[in-house]
Amino acid sequence: MKTPSLGEFEELVLLMVGALHDEAYGVAVLENLEGHLKKKLNISAVHVALKRMEDKGLVRSRFGGITEDRGGRRKKYYVMTALGKRALDHQYALRNSIYSLIPDISFSK
Repeated sequence: MKTPSLGEFEELVLLMVGALHDEAYGVAVLENLEGHLKKKLNISAVHVALKRMEDKGLVRSRFGGITEDRGGRRKKYYVMTALGKRALDHQYALRNSIYSLIPDISFSK
């Protein structure tokens, strides 16, 4: 099976899903990405990326239990699939192989 392509934002979201493992849900992914990127993100963008990656088979989801503090709503948790890990491994190898092509350049004056 061909490894699905990842956009930059999808790659970041998938990396965070992997890092959070079984505790990855929309807001947790958002808050952790904002902390690492040092910028504000849109929760809708995170949810769209998660849905798109679930459709591609890169993540799978499950619902948590109903809680009072969420007004009876359940959290949707995500975990990376084996295909998702392969997609990240492919991206990592691709980026490193291209980076290694950069010649040693001195930028000092």
